[in-house]
Amino acid sequence: MIPLYTYDGALCDRISEPHMIRMDRLGLIRIVRHKKGHVARCILHRRQDAPKPLKPADYLGTQYSFREHLDGGHLAWSLKRLGHGDELRPLFLQVVTDCMVNP
Repeated sequence: MIPLYTYDGALCDRISEPHMIRMDRLGLIRIVRHKKGHVARCILHRRQDAPKPLKPADYLGTQYSFREHLDGGHLAWSLKRLGHGDELRPLFLQVVTDCMVNP
């Protein structure tokens, strides 16, 4: 795994070599190599519209799932929430009631 840093030097993530190659082709990163040629780290380029990028998702778009840090320190995958608060609850309840069949 290759360390990935933001443009200001903060460790952002660790990425695989195929992911690094894809991001390099898109012009999203700068690859830093050792004298012998192997990759030391990658640095995200600063985007004009983003004042301080924090994750690769800022460059590649959002994902439908993300890592959630738990109190115990373990990571868990969780689905992103759609909407804020109860704004989607009436729509969900309408779909459920439409799907229910009366015997």
